[in-house]
Amino acid sequence: MTRDEALLWLDHHIGISRETVEKLDAFVACLLTEMAHQNLIARSTVDSLWGRHIVDSAQLLPLAKAEISGKPPYPKNWLDLGSGAGFPGIVIAILSDIAVTLVESRRKRVEFLQKASEAARTPVTILGQRLENIEPQAFDIITARAFAPLDKLWRIATPFAHKNTLWLLPKGQNATAELEETRKLWQGAIRIVPSATDPQSAVIVAKNIHPQRHKAGRKP
Repeated sequence: MTRDEALLWLDHHIGISRETVEKLDAFVACLLTEMAHQNLIARSTVDSLWGRHIVDSAQLLPLAKAEISGKPPYPKNWLDLGSGAGFPGIVIAILSDIAVTLVESRRKRVEFLQKASEAARTPVTILGQRLENIEPQAFDIITARAFAPLDKLWRIATPFAHKNTLWLLPKGQNATAELEETRKLWQGAIRIVPSATDPQSAVIVAKNIHPQRHKAGRKP
């Protein structure tokens, strides 16, 4: 997907202004410049960056809108775990008016996220610590792209969720198998949505995530 194709997708599915395009361009330019100093994304994906990373991140917004449409309260804050190169967190912040918090423990990645936020003129909150060391607070939406296996993700991240938190978790071709394995330990309203950018990938959409309840007298 080229830049122009990606912008058409974004305008059709989300709606974007000239200012938003300028912010996206500034973010991409900052990322490509930083690639000379650290590997933020796989070099094999640089030529397909707009589809593989920008649209791949942006597709979470229509999913969120579909889940909350007509069902207030509307999301006020968004937590992105393991933000790394800013996907999906900074893209979400550019494309929406939701307050986005990025969690990233690697110092050089934190420094990049700060530069990228400034370049895109898009304020975000950056927490440069491991999630386990952060004081929990509740978020309306939680995302994680290549952050941790599903079981570990929910074990360490559920303190940051409330009962109506929406989880949007991009996964690769093993999404179904990973989810089925996790169902032994966790339950909630969970479904898998095909990725808009990769037919072999998917997004796990979940609500009301909590540990699986086992019947009395049975071993967990």
